[in-house]
Amino acid sequence: MSEIRGHVAEGYGPVADAFATNFRDHGDVGAGFCLYVDGEEVVNVTGGLADPAAGRPYDADTLQLVFSSTKGAAAICVAMLVADGVLDYDTPVAELWPEFGAAGKDRIPLAWIMSHKAGLASVDDPPPLAEVLAVTPIVDALAAQTPLWEPGTRHGYHALTYGWLVGEIVRRVTGRSLGTVFRERVAEPLGLDFWIGLPAELEDRVAPLIPSPPPSTPEEIELMAAYIGPGTMGNRALTLDGVFALDADGGMVWNTREVHASEIPAANGITNARSLARMYAATLGEVDGVRLLGSDIRDAATECVTSGPDLTLLLETHFGMGFMLPDEVLPLAGPRSYGHAGAGGSLGYADPDLGIAYGYVMNQMGGSLVGDPRTQGLTDAVRRCVS
Repeated sequence: MSEIRGHVAEGYGPVADAFATNFRDHGDVGAGFCLYVDGEEVVNVTGGLADPAAGRPYDADTLQLVFSSTKGAAAICVAMLVADGVLDYDTPVAELWPEFGAAGKDRIPLAWIMSHKAGLASVDDPPPLAEVLAVTPIVDALAAQTPLWEPGTRHGYHALTYGWLVGEIVRRVTGRSLGTVFRERVAEPLGLDFWIGLPAELEDRVAPLIPSPPPSTPEEIELMAAYIGPGTMGNRALTLDGVFALDADGGMVWNTREVHASEIPAANGITNARSLARMYAATLGEVDGVRLLGSDIRDAATECVTSGPDLTLLLETHFGMGFMLPDEVLPLAGPRSYGHAGAGGSLGYADPDLGIAYGYVMNQMGGSLVGDPRTQGLTDAVRRCVS
């Protein structure tokens, strides 16, 4: 059994027990979990190893790449700019970014970008990785791209492209990158360890991701082929047509310094559980004097505007303005929960009815396409403690 370190307030022992169960029964190697209730931190625990090869413990200083949990941070930035009057979800993107209007995209509003309806889940001729990480080439490719389906008629998860699209829109209206806006308006005021574009001096704090175990049964192999096999929308969206599949040595490109240094606001946020939970807590109310979203803009941004079969994920999904909403893919604490999961298991979300904000990060990626026993067990324990 891995040693569990950190703070657990009285009455929240079941949450710590669920966290320990993830190591015993669900394969966690190194992980962190944090829970805020009514703006106060009540659980903040870590356990296991950040780097099994080096024997480095997974502790409060450990940072973790959280894949699409980053999208929640980007969605919060956009919602703040909407509240400021700088952006409007109904504004056609081409009014802010004229080049985007090419190939029949002149009527696509910001809302369709935020809710995965724009038909831009990949590009037909993506630049090589080094150019993608420079950002401008992939932004230019998206501006020139013809939609992969008629925008607004269907939705398909924009696993990577969401971040560059949103990032360019933010840059056009603020003159700053999304990572910079996030740092100035969210991370620094709240004292978060959370970066979209990691500084070099923090690289040695990052826990390398451990890939999911490969599918082992014929049923799992068949399901994986349908989901992310060559030519599928899943493969196109989740790897940018193979650009992010493997690095030159056949390893995880997501563990490289080059990827960590770039800004991929859909997928390369690097943080810890406390920062995820604290960020979401500040969308519910004040946290040490800082509030990110008022209730009106929060409710508007978390209203379900996308539902039904997802062309990328092949399951029914539900989205608001950049936030994932509860469904069979992502069971959360309640019907008004909102947040975002990341590939392999990371999860951050808030629930305004329960007053909770939740953050879970880990280095061992899970293999489930629907839910995750680790996050579900933690959510079940949280509900028991706050109900």
